[in-house]
Amino acid sequence: MSNVKVESGGERQGVDLDRILVEEVGQFGRYQIVTLLLAALPVIFSAFASGEYIFTTSRIPTRCLIPQCDGPNPVYAPDWVLNAIPGTSTSSFDNCARFANSSQTADVTGVCPAAWFDNTRTEECQAYVYQNTDSVVYDFDLACDEWKRSQIGSIRTIGTLLVLPITGYISDRWGRRVALTINAFNTGWIGLVRSFVNSYEWFLALEVIESTVGAGAYSSCYILVTELVGPKYRVVAGATMSTMFALGQVILGFIAWGVHPWRTLTQVLYAPQLLVVSYFWILSESVRWLMSKGRYDESEAILKKVAKRNNKEISEKSLESLRATAEAEKLIEKPKEPWLPILVFKSRVILSRCIVSPVWWVTNTFVYYGMSINAVNLSGNRYLNYVAVTAVEIPGYWAAILLLDRIGRKPVLITGYWLCAACQFGFAFIPSDNEGLSMALYLIGKFSIAMVMTSIYVYTMEIYPTKYRHSLLAFSSMVGRLGSITAPLTPALALEVWESLPSVLFGSFALVSGCLIFTTPETLGTKLPDTMEEAEQLSKKKTKTDL
Repeated sequence: MSNVKVESGGERQGVDLDRILVEEVGQFGRYQIVTLLLAALPVIFSAFASGEYIFTTSRIPTRCLIPQCDGPNPVYAPDWVLNAIPGTSTSSFDNCARFANSSQTADVTGVCPAAWFDNTRTEECQAYVYQNTDSVVYDFDLACDEWKRSQIGSIRTIGTLLVLPITGYISDRWGRRVALTINAFNTGWIGLVRSFVNSYEWFLALEVIESTVGAGAYSSCYILVTELVGPKYRVVAGATMSTMFALGQVILGFIAWGVHPWRTLTQVLYAPQLLVVSYFWILSESVRWLMSKGRYDESEAILKKVAKRNNKEISEKSLESLRATAEAEKLIEKPKEPWLPILVFKSRVILSRCIVSPVWWVTNTFVYYGMSINAVNLSGNRYLNYVAVTAVEIPGYWAAILLLDRIGRKPVLITGYWLCAACQFGFAFIPSDNEGLSMALYLIGKFSIAMVMTSIYVYTMEIYPTKYRHSLLAFSSMVGRLGSITAPLTPALALEVWESLPSVLFGSFALVSGCLIFTTPETLGTKLPDTMEEAEQLSKKKTKTDL
């Protein structure tokens, strides 16, 4: 925050927007609350788009088509199924293999005696019977191709990596509102088009195109809201955005429970996204962005509107001083400095942090998204499982807000990571018939990683200097996308390799990340570092919460 200079006449010569928010128009008044509530809708829609593939590409139970037994309209689980297919009951049999034919066959339908099959030999299916037609697995015949099914989520997530620089450029060049409306519009129309495709290749292409040009709505809303509130409420505003995203996932679970066919579900989820285009006229542009572009008349008009809605007053002198400060900052010549990677490599301390912080972010996205994706494969109602696993994130976010300033950043992060790891290892090795305990461990694990997700944003920003904070945070975040790209493949690992492998991987990553927190300093009660030197000095300072 800029200092305020006072001349002998008492007139303020320099103020910044944060001071205006704190002292005059209000940090979190009625205007900001209304904006936050409006921003909640596209955030909820973003959750729809982010998670719909979990249901539209979900597994469908299958069995081999038995030509000599199945009629023109085969039933998924006929009485004779165990004669032809390995299994233990008519509700539990092999999805991808059948017994080989014996020499005793006849061209008769409706009757399928065990004598027609050699139960000592099995073979792969040549065609399949599906239990239902609710997901793309049926339309694109992905019955036993688990890797091909799982890679849909991974390909989509690649787009969420590509969208970051695209949305960032649009947001900085044309404004936050423009970025929001473009992303929402692209998400809506591309999602609707995808609901009509009839090929796996086109479906896959539209998934990645949609996320590449439309998955930036959440970040646009996040920036728009946090730039409008005062410094005291930015963490709360950010946690509220995360809460709205979790709420969107909960709503998604209930909608998917009620609307099963994937084409209809996609249309129900994506059509409302087009409504967000109206936000270009409903929402005000970011005051900070307008000022950065020299559009002072517009920014001042918005500040007056904020003050009026919050029952406050803003003086003309403050507005003039704010404009003067912004103009003066533009005239300051910035000295040339070495390329950021060179500065990082010159500092062993900062280099170490640049190595460990991306590991935290990879862990966060891998475990967070992986647990949500695998929730639908838990025993019980898949939709309620997903709802429960996503809903438990909300108390996790707010637990972090309550604890970070009380016990410190490192204790919260280490506890969160290690509690998550313990729950994942416990879930992996607990007997499968103990469903209640298994679900409890799974939910506690998701609560823990949600707590870490909120905390790691704050902590990562605090260990890097102001001048390079955004760049180094973005670096960690972008590397972290590797976790979200890999997470959709974990159901295939569970099916093809070992059922508990995803949980063991989640636990291992969380355990390692918790250990890596010990290598970085506690930042509670310290001043945000402005320079590389100040950031390095954090490691030499001792606080009450140092571990």
